[in-house]
Amino acid sequence: MTPNTHRSPLFTSEAFATLGAPDLVYVRPIKAAEILADAPEGVEDFNLSPDQTLYAVCRADGARLAVMIDRDTAIAAALAHELAPVSVH
Repeated sequence: MTPNTHRSPLFTSEAFATLGAPDLVYVRPIKAAEILADAPEGVEDFNLSPDQTLYAVCRADGARLAVMIDRDTAIAAALAHELAPVSVH
């Protein structure tokens, strides 16, 4: 494959999301600080330490669908919604 030297995406977000299957999701660790930063203004009822590791279930295009307290729960939630989870390291 030729390297992408133009720094433009090879796929649009929409094209990447359809790659493999629309039901494919990935589970990745994230810090609670990321969730706290994305919380709507006025929502302060989180009992999270900013350094706490959580697990996000994301679509292929990176959109976060859910955040769970541990990896097993994130995978179980994806499976319960008939999604095909994969892990990202």
